Amino acid sequence: MNVSSKPERTRLSAEDWELAALHLIAEQGVGALAVEALARQLGVTKGSFYWHFRTREALLNAALERWEQYGEREVLGQIEQIADPRKRLPELFRRVAHELQPHRVYAALLKALDHPQVVPVMARVSQRRMEFLTTAYREAGLPAQQALNRARLTYAAYVGFLQLNFTLGLPRINHEEFDAYVEHMIATLIPA
Repeated sequence: MNVSSKPERTRLSAEDWELAALHLIAEQGVGALAVEALARQLGVTKGSFYWHFRTREALLNAALERWEQYGEREVLGQIEQIADPRKRLPELFRRVAHELQPHRVYAALLKALDHPQVVPVMARVSQRRMEFLTTAYREAGLPAQQALNRARLTYAAYVGFLQLNFTLGLPRINHEEFDAYVEHMIATLIPA
């Protein structure tokens, strides 16, 4: 057998495993996360997995942390940099509207709220998002109670939209209809 004809071994990082885990969770749910199946999907042995993680639960924790940090750093962190609060909210809506993979993960995690590793992550993420929205509405000029209520309504609309699209499998809307929906949400939920 010619050694040079063997496929080159792929070295995966912990990040590769975490991203693959998130992709699998988004597609099939938390319950589908299995080391052997993930290794097959990645084209490597389970030994590669154990180089980075001791258990499936350790991978799940790392993947959930990566997802949580992405939302904090890449979405909320960048939106917080916008100085004008009246521009911050519309930009948040538009930015979040086009983040498909994090939404799919979120929708899958909503189905796994009985999982002990998922519950604390979802509680932290939801709390942080509510705080962010409440602050953004306050800075846009709403009184404290109105800002809190508007934040609740906004977050409920977000979660509800995910449920309708990813969980219930309602017919998909086309790109133009979706953009019109996002603009309607902005006009409806952001103070003039």
